Amino acid sequence: MGTGKSTVGRLVARVLGWAFVDTDEVITERAGYSIVEIFAQDGEAAFRQLEAVVCQELAQQPKHVIATGGGALINLDTRRAFEASGLVIGLRCDLDQIIQRVGHDPGRPLFSAERDRLVRLLDERADLYNSLPHQIDTTHAAPEHITQEIVRLWQHTQSDT
Repeated sequence: MGTGKSTVGRLVARVLGWAFVDTDEVITERAGYSIVEIFAQDGEAAFRQLEAVVCQELAQQPKHVIATGGGALINLDTRRAFEASGLVIGLRCDLDQIIQRVGHDPGRPLFSAERDRLVRLLDERADLYNSLPHQIDTTHAAPEHITQEIVRLWQHTQSDT
């Protein structure tokens, strides 16, 4: 969260001439209520289950740039589906910058400006994030620069096939 997935994803989609999809938006639309409400009413497990279904479906769509929530790839089946169908890129950002970008956004149920909680969440996901073969640090980079880097990476992977 707060790394620029949606901002950069929209830009990459525009450059490639593809569709952009944010999984959180699809989940909200399907559920009929917000992510915060899903967490509050149904719990994180229900959210993760719906997220996995949405991700599996989207992974099958050609020519889409898909921004997932920070925990989507915790599900190994979801990660495999995305890796089998496209290029998976992790965006990283310094924690202080994330806090500055996101602030006290009530729409992010796992986010709290409480630094210790965020450190624990990032530590829990560190192995997953570190295992992604393509990672880009967005801390001090402009979205347009990150977009160019991703498009070059995509073009490079396509010339290898």
